[in-house]
Amino acid sequence: MRNILISLILAGLAGFRTRLGLQIEILALRHQINVLQRSVPGRARIRASDRIFWTWLSRFWPNWRSTLVIVKPETIIAWHRKGFRLFWTWKSNRGRTGRPRISKEIRTLISAQ
Repeated sequence: MRNILISLILAGLAGFRTRLGLQIEILALRHQINVLQRSVPGRARIRASDRIFWTWLSRFWPNWRSTLVIVKPETIIAWHRKGFRLFWTWKSNRGRTGRPRISKEIRTLISAQ
């Protein structure tokens, strides 16, 4: 719920940004996609031309560091799977700690022998 609220707020704030700022951000994100597509599996390969691009971009766009995170889709999927496992581990262990209760009839049966 929190992520949805943050996304809605950011989408609303995007309406107040300049068109040039949005176009520069789109350019930066497309560059990241190109870097990931040309990279070999295992690690993103950043060339000198990529560094020059980000240097040039940093002169025109003060908020460039916010998008300079290159994360592969496999990493995001792994994060989601880990979160899913943690959630269901928490959900299944909630409220049931220790041994299950034994009914009174079974306890009297055991103590009678």
